[in-house]
Amino acid sequence: MNLLDLGLNNDLTAYLRDNQLSNFSIGRVTQEHRERYIVSDGENEYEAEITGNLRFSATSRADFPAVGDWVTMTIYDSDQAIIHKILPRKSVLERQAVGKFGEIQIISANIDVAFIIQAINYNFSINRLERYLTICYSANIEPVLVISKIDLSTEKEIQDAISNLEKRDKKVKYILLSNITLKGL
Repeated sequence: MNLLDLGLNNDLTAYLRDNQLSNFSIGRVTQEHRERYIVSDGENEYEAEITGNLRFSATSRADFPAVGDWVTMTIYDSDQAIIHKILPRKSVLERQAVGKFGEIQIISANIDVAFIIQAINYNFSINRLERYLTICYSANIEPVLVISKIDLSTEKEIQDAISNLEKRDKKVKYILLSNITLKGL
């Protein structure tokens, strides 16, 4: 695996060059644990922290790295790194932070496609799916619904669910899936 496999593209490469950031290593945040991060450079993973400057200049949680962010870093041990800068985000999947009025929680950044999975036979809700679709559309992320466990429903129940879904959103993509019959795989 390498940085191209992680999604490095010409825009990011140009940004690094144009902002004289070529002296830093580049990586992608794969995990976040209370202001400690795991960053991959495509070949290795590093436990990382942000610089004090980045921490103290932050005005909100949005100024901290999130899963999916591209960052510049300095590697100082075989598995340790310091994050210096978050590169511009292409998209941000976010929600209202739980218990913190007015504060946003970033779930992930730089997402192209979001797969939203819901079992058709267990608490299937068009309203819930619509909320998830709204979040994706507002973040410029392409949603794809994966409706699973179709082997546990009748063909009429499946068609009714799809019909109700298409009444709300005609352009939504969906996959009907059964792990038992292998339909949709």
